[in-house]
Amino acid sequence: MRTRNVLPLLAIAMLGGCAGTQAAPAPPEQLTAEVLGTLPHDPTAFTEGLEFSGSTLYESRGLAGRSALTYGPAGGQPVAQAALPSPLFAEGITVLGPTLWQLTWQDGVAIERDSKTLAELRRVSYEGEGWGLCHQPNGRLVMSNGSAELTFRDPQTFAVTGSVEVGQDQLNELDCVGDTVYANVWRTGTILRIDAATGRITGRIDASRLRTPVNPDEDVLNGIAAIPGTDEFLLTGKLWPTAFRVKFLPENQQTGT
Repeated sequence: MRTRNVLPLLAIAMLGGCAGTQAAPAPPEQLTAEVLGTLPHDPTAFTEGLEFSGSTLYESRGLAGRSALTYGPAGGQPVAQAALPSPLFAEGITVLGPTLWQLTWQDGVAIERDSKTLAELRRVSYEGEGWGLCHQPNGRLVMSNGSAELTFRDPQTFAVTGSVEVGQDQLNELDCVGDTVYANVWRTGTILRIDAATGRITGRIDASRLRTPVNPDEDVLNGIAAIPGTDEFLLTGKLWPTAFRVKFLPENQQTGT
């Protein structure tokens, strides 16, 4: 009797074990930021947000009393600029066609602007701090606040529509490429590639080699802008005199160019 019962029980146990086993997610891909070229960057710009709209580069600049929003050609002089009244401290931005949203750090307001004139259209209040901002193809906004959480917001009302946890805090400047979010980790040279649907980190990009400070005022990496129509990005930082055109490559596939 025991012999006849062992095999069925063993089979049931094996099936149960298979049904309850799930493959572990793949570890984040390790990448580096390979420099393809450089452009001048205003060394007085305390960069908080960077985003292309077509060939036009928008930049949000922080610090109370010095905060501003600019746009113009990458590497060139701005063709338009709007200052924020003190004590507002500007943070991340994202451009939605005719309008854009600009965050403030601890002031609790997002400013909607005309993307051509940069004129302020309205202000919307939100809870907590504002750090980074970008938008997905469906228009949904993705926002960071320095924590390990990304918050989704409605592009019209700025109301919260959801959130996702990421296994890393200090998420700062954001850039959306499709359903992928790129986020730099504050005070580091690391950029994370994040699946916005799940919050899973699919890649870790080492951009620490970009920074070679020429003066003690240069601060941290804090500008990520995908270059439209390419697989390249423009990276810069707070008070950096240079912006870097880069491609994110696996560590073992650098071209050496």
